Amino acid sequence: MSVVANRAFAGVSTLASAMVMAIALWLLVALVIQGAPELSFRFLIAAPERSGLAGGIGSVLVSTLLILGVCLAVVIPLGLGCALFLTEVVLPENPLARAVGYCLDVLSGVPSIVYALFGYQLFAISLGLGFSILSGGLTLACMALPLMVRVSQQALLGVPHNLVEAGHALSLSRAGMLARVVLPEARHGIAAATVLSTGRALAETAVLLFTAGYVLRMPGSLLDSGRALSVHIYDMAMHVPGGQGRAAASALVLVALIVLINLAVHRLLNTGKEE
Repeated sequence: MSVVANRAFAGVSTLASAMVMAIALWLLVALVIQGAPELSFRFLIAAPERSGLAGGIGSVLVSTLLILGVCLAVVIPLGLGCALFLTEVVLPENPLARAVGYCLDVLSGVPSIVYALFGYQLFAISLGLGFSILSGGLTLACMALPLMVRVSQQALLGVPHNLVEAGHALSLSRAGMLARVVLPEARHGIAAATVLSTGRALAETAVLLFTAGYVLRMPGSLLDSGRALSVHIYDMAMHVPGGQGRAAASALVLVALIVLINLAVHRLLNTGKEE
């Protein structure tokens, strides 16, 4: 009976994995069929023309990278610092730690449209940043922060206890322990948290519509409005007649950007491991 159960479990697991891969492959093939004819080097660097039906996505790509840069510049230090506080400074049963954890869990479930309204009111209106790349990046940081904290926290909790004890035996200070033992051992989990936060930020549309805006011109500074790739894909697919092909091409660029970020993070981790 156990052999039959093991085979059934293996079959179900294999089927589930195959279905996940099939969905991803189906999505990618559909994008390639629709968007590949529109892709070219000029498409990546040229400015959009005729509401995106001509030209390229040069200004959109620059705006996307600037928004992502602002978001990660806030999320990584703040999220990692909060995770270190919850794992290294306070005990899990501490009332403050429980309160912070509860707030993180609540914020993780808040719909993106609520973050959009919050960012619009706080950054665009109250702080006077208006529709700008800075407003969009800061609002995305608020939305991605709970994910960054929770995944980093689990990575830090997964550091083997015997390594920590060895550090104490060598009389390492708390700062030395973090720098030489804890953070290097948890780097893969922290990298995963960064990649997941990046993916959530790149995929967001509603937040950026309310904060970063959707103009197609090249941004001159972080206080300029700019259209992100996700907003451009939505606009081309829903509001521009005949724009489905260019929307699919833009989606391929977005997928490629996420893949490149993943590869860069893995390469950086492997380089650090070799050294």
